[in-house]
Amino acid sequence: QVQLVESGGGSVQAGGSLRLSCAATGFTYDNYCMGWFRRAPGKERERVAVIGSDNDGILNYLDSVKGRFTISQNNAKNTLYLQMNSLKPDDTATYYCAAYRTLFRGSNNYCNTVPAAAYSDWGQGTQVTVSS
Repeated sequence: QVQLVESGGGSVQAGGSLRLSCAATGFTYDNYCMGWFRRAPGKERERVAVIGSDNDGILNYLDSVKGRFTISQNNAKNTLYLQMNSLKPDDTATYYCAAYRTLFRGSNNYCNTVPAAAYSDWGQGTQVTVSS
């Protein structure tokens, strides 16, 4: 059974940085999409960024985080990362990582089309709070 555990959240001032990690255990998917999602109080869930097992093609980011956040993965460690720089108060949210097993190749272009509702494995979330 897949378990995803996020870490690295915390409280920072605007302009600061955080690096979120998502450790995957029991992860035997050869082809997959993994992503970071966030939900702020009273708001809809947003897809921040996703990455495929092949990590080819374009990485798409939520418009509001482009140029500030970077998604990456370490396959050897089964870990997904989200480097967050120049944080803003609007980035305050609970951040979740999620995984989706694909039947085909895990290209970034394909993963960008997979809706959040299709992701079968979710972590418990890590809180990020950015103060002004």
